[in-house]
Amino acid sequence: MRDAAINLRARPEQRDLIDHAATLLGKNRSDFMLEAACDKAQTVLLDQVFFSLDSSKFQAFTAMLDAPAAHNPGLERLMAVSPPWVNKA
Repeated sequence: MRDAAINLRARPEQRDLIDHAATLLGKNRSDFMLEAACDKAQTVLLDQVFFSLDSSKFQAFTAMLDAPAAHNPGLERLMAVSPPWVNKA
C-alpha cells in the first residue's frame, strides 16, 4: 500500500508528454512516473564508484584484488567458445 506522497510541479507540456507515454504503456501517470524515477534512482546508486573502508578492510580488499585468480573450469569453458559473430573461416 502506498502511503507516502511525492508532489512536484511540471509545465503542461511535460505533463502531457508523460501522460502520452504512460497511456502507450497502459499505465497511469503516477505509476509511470514512480517506475521511471525508481529506475533512474537505481541506476544512479549502482553507478557509484566511491566506497569507504576502514584500514583493515581496505588491506583485506586490496589483498583479494592482488591475489591470483582461483581456478574456474566453468569460466575457462566459456572463454573457449567462439562467439557466433566471429568469422570461422
